[in-house]
Amino acid sequence: MSHQYTNALINETSPYLLQHAHNPVNWEAWSPEVLKKAQQEDKLLLISIGYAACHWCHVMEEESFEDEEVAKVMNDRFINIKIDREERPDIDQIYMDAVQMMTGRGGWPLNVVALPDGRPFWGATYVKKAEWIKVLNQLSDLYTEDPVKVTDYARDLAKGIKEINLIPPHENPDLYDKEKLDSAVAQWSTFFDLEMGGYKRAPKFMMPVNLDFLLHYAWAEDDLQIKDYVNLTLTKMAYGGVYDHLGGGFARYSVDTKWHVPHFEKMLYDNGQLVSLYAKAYAYTQDPLYRRTVEETIAFVARELTDETGAFYSSLDADSKDESGKLEEGTYYVWGAEELQEVLKDDFPIFKDYYNINPYGFWEEGKFVLIRNKSELEIAEKHGLTTEALGKLIRSCKERLLEKRDQRERPRLDDKILTSWNGLMLKGLVDAYKIIGRSSYLDMALENAHFISDNMIKEDGGLYHNHKEGRSTLNGYLEDYASVIDAFLGLYEVTFDEQWLRKADSLTEYCIQNHYDESSGLFFFTSKQDDFVIRRTLETVDNVIPASNSIMAKNLFYLSKHLYNTSYEETALDMMKAVQGNFSEDVSGYANWLHLVLFTQNPFYEVALLGVDNADDRSFLQQHYLPNTIIAGSDRDSNLPLLENRFVAGETLIYVCQKGSCKLPVKVAAEALGQIQPNQQNFL
Repeated sequence: MSHQYTNALINETSPYLLQHAHNPVNWEAWSPEVLKKAQQEDKLLLISIGYAACHWCHVMEEESFEDEEVAKVMNDRFINIKIDREERPDIDQIYMDAVQMMTGRGGWPLNVVALPDGRPFWGATYVKKAEWIKVLNQLSDLYTEDPVKVTDYARDLAKGIKEINLIPPHENPDLYDKEKLDSAVAQWSTFFDLEMGGYKRAPKFMMPVNLDFLLHYAWAEDDLQIKDYVNLTLTKMAYGGVYDHLGGGFARYSVDTKWHVPHFEKMLYDNGQLVSLYAKAYAYTQDPLYRRTVEETIAFVARELTDETGAFYSSLDADSKDESGKLEEGTYYVWGAEELQEVLKDDFPIFKDYYNINPYGFWEEGKFVLIRNKSELEIAEKHGLTTEALGKLIRSCKERLLEKRDQRERPRLDDKILTSWNGLMLKGLVDAYKIIGRSSYLDMALENAHFISDNMIKEDGGLYHNHKEGRSTLNGYLEDYASVIDAFLGLYEVTFDEQWLRKADSLTEYCIQNHYDESSGLFFFTSKQDDFVIRRTLETVDNVIPASNSIMAKNLFYLSKHLYNTSYEETALDMMKAVQGNFSEDVSGYANWLHLVLFTQNPFYEVALLGVDNADDRSFLQQHYLPNTIIAGSDRDSNLPLLENRFVAGETLIYVCQKGSCKLPVKVAAEALGQIQPNQQNFL
């Protein structure tokens, strides 16, 4: 296909950047050379940030960036930079903070006008064409007529961007205790939606990091109300339209309060974390809904987001083409009643009740988003069926509809490979294998781990952040190290292959050398080897993805137990002390950190499993929900500190230890389990 316009983005690998490679706008990718050029020409930067699955990014491209009138203003007056936020989260963090400071809100597309050196002075999200042209002309004129005013504002804003990320020094305070934690969780719970799960608001994000902590808290403190809330939320999410009932996997969020109408993009990072969460919840509850959600989500990832190398792609777009060829959000996923009836025929009445092809499930323009609000038992009794017969009928319906859906134009795929998100999905597979025991999950996990080891680790021992078409162009960020270390630790525990523990330790040491900040006791998001704009960020607040520092703190704690490395534990606890002053005020924003509170305030166990026939015992223990436990093992002598001098030929022995001090070994896994969780009750 020939194109009228081609810009510098044609040389990039990011699908998002390539989507803009034939805009009439003279886009450049972010680089020090482009900033140098802007300074030499004294030209303002226009920085536009988005990602491939972003609906409003596509809308603004169609309205403005593909328009020649708009492009002339942009090209004449600015140096235009397009950024994929998923490739460059370091830059996105800076400009997102700037826009939130200026406007009180943020989102994507994120559009910023900055001085030639990158300091911003104006920002917005989606802007309509006429307003876009008007504001760009005004900003350019202002810089020409009163550059001092613009420069002074940019200087003050840059100062604010630095200050909001400062971590004040702490005077070695006592660790955050259980009394404070109980009070914080009680305050947090006032925001819970006790009818539909999640929070009392719309839109609703799944927030797996929050639910993962609350699951741990409910288990550790035997808190029935928190247990019920977590169970309600997980059930409503899996029942909701935010879950793809035909193909598996979750969309990014729902726009309403009942998890019904999703923002239809499907992200790897959500699905990796939700596989972990639902697997843990299944271990706790044995609820078959949770197991099925895990199985269907992994099947979706294997089918639609997995490269032939075993690496995982980033996302599926929210938009897909309708019958007229126009891109519309959700077209691939929604159904008309007549179409459903045509495909399902005599099975339609039961399917209609099961998935609410009625006012409860109605979306817009005669279309329905599948959503459940009743259990299998309720539907089966209404129609005079057994639950087994109902399950068979629904599976048959889903297979026929999925075959029909596969004939539609598919959503666009963002096939770049991000190390951090691969780490999250790898951890999800590890947790699913640990708890469900399906060997194909371990096979997927090992293939992905070997891909990371073979392709994403640099010659100096560090990580790359991205990979596409055989190219990796960006040094890793803290999020890459944190998620991969976490996943490798999990992979060690389900295989007892010490290479994964050694790799996790090696990456940790690299991180300490290249990311650790002595003054704050935390880790910089970017390596000390890399350039940065305005500040080197310290990411501490947990969001849809946990903060990279909170994951690293947990990694260091786990590694300290595996390797008897006290300096790792000291660093982890110092990291917690650096931020724990925020826990009570913003408990949901520090949910992943709060696991460390439970680890330090409650018993934490190290289990050593030695013997040639240890596989069954390992499987038995790991099928249980044990958030306060690490497990190490070997079928031979090992010099790992937790295993050293504990192997006895011809015996399979299980040692339950705390802080390196072990009870007498037992030979029956159930006895070891009783030592770890003597008072725990079932979830339901």
